[in-house]
Amino acid sequence: MSPRTPGADLPDHPDWLWRNPEPKRSYDVVIVGGGGHGLATAHYLAKNHGITNVAVLEKGWLAGGNMARNTTIIRSNYLWDESAGIYEHALKLWEGLAEELDYPILFSQRGVLNLAHSLQDVRDSVRRVEANRLNGVDAEWLDADGVKEVCPIVNISEDVRYPVLGATYQPRAGIAKHDYVAWGLARSADAAGIDIIQNCEVTGLDVVGNRVVGVRTNRGPIAAGKVALCSAGHTSVLAAMAGIELPLQSHPLQALVSELLEPIHPTVVMSNAVHVYVSQAHKGELVMGAGIDAYNSYTQRGAFHIIEEQMAAALELFPVFARAHVLRTWGGIVDVSPDASPIIGLSPVDNLYLNCGWGTGGFKATPGVGSVYAHTIAHDEPHPLNAPFSLDRFTTGALVDEHGAAAVAH
Repeated sequence: MSPRTPGADLPDHPDWLWRNPEPKRSYDVVIVGGGGHGLATAHYLAKNHGITNVAVLEKGWLAGGNMARNTTIIRSNYLWDESAGIYEHALKLWEGLAEELDYPILFSQRGVLNLAHSLQDVRDSVRRVEANRLNGVDAEWLDADGVKEVCPIVNISEDVRYPVLGATYQPRAGIAKHDYVAWGLARSADAAGIDIIQNCEVTGLDVVGNRVVGVRTNRGPIAAGKVALCSAGHTSVLAAMAGIELPLQSHPLQALVSELLEPIHPTVVMSNAVHVYVSQAHKGELVMGAGIDAYNSYTQRGAFHIIEEQMAAALELFPVFARAHVLRTWGGIVDVSPDASPIIGLSPVDNLYLNCGWGTGGFKATPGVGSVYAHTIAHDEPHPLNAPFSLDRFTTGALVDEHGAAAVAH
């Protein structure tokens, strides 16, 4: 289908920004997953490596998985050098992404507060701030009064279940408009000649002599020189088609938004102790996330007990929201690794690449992982920034344990 004229009978999703071609019978690279990571990988394959005979396969509508089901928070204040490296790389790309794509993404660097509620929280937070500074990441420690100065609506009373003792603060962090990010990346990839194919579910991987040679889909077989998996919570299912058992568990991660409100919340506030994180979207909704569900599931919907706990936590921190109404809830499917860090790199099958295990950190990494994953695919070897996140770390023991800095319970 040819591109539509902007403004003429626009659909709900602006597919006039990219073509909707029929899949060809073969490509140099097939990317499985048309979310943020898949689209960013395609963009950087073209931009940085000149590889354009590429298909991005999405089983539903473009960016309709976790890209449409997250809370849009962007930050890089992770503890370990390896994590800080890849997330700071991503944040620097975020800062220039709208110009790079020539498309608005509404990246708002309003800062992120990670609250501390106990003396152990304080010790861990101060340690993380110092580690961030050593890695060139902007970070500072604020006491409770400092938290109140940055975000006046936070309740810092001592007479609560989890009193606020302080917080880490990253001023360059913030939020972006997730739909616009996906659309801008899709438009860029399409303009480079990359095929974005929606409603194309991968049903099998063809492996010959330990080398992947193509994919099977509900729209027919597609031969591929290389296959890159980019499907978040479903990546383990896809990898199993090639005989690879990944150390991942998939869980629902629920979120909700309120009705539209006047601007009241100036930053992003996260609390691991009470399991809630809250920001205010550009239109005015309060966007609230929580910890992952304890059970394994692929269910993309909310559950009442999680929402109830989430709202109780939010009201403890923000009594001013007591009369706000919930507008809608949803769930994304996050894939969690044993050390709460991603897996990015080569797989045991030749020419099959892995990008998974991001847990709750996938959106914020979007441009960063796209660039290093594209490098890995183009050169068949990891970029220095994703080399520490190889699959074999689970046998060598070189783990990157980010449970404490993930901001929600994994």
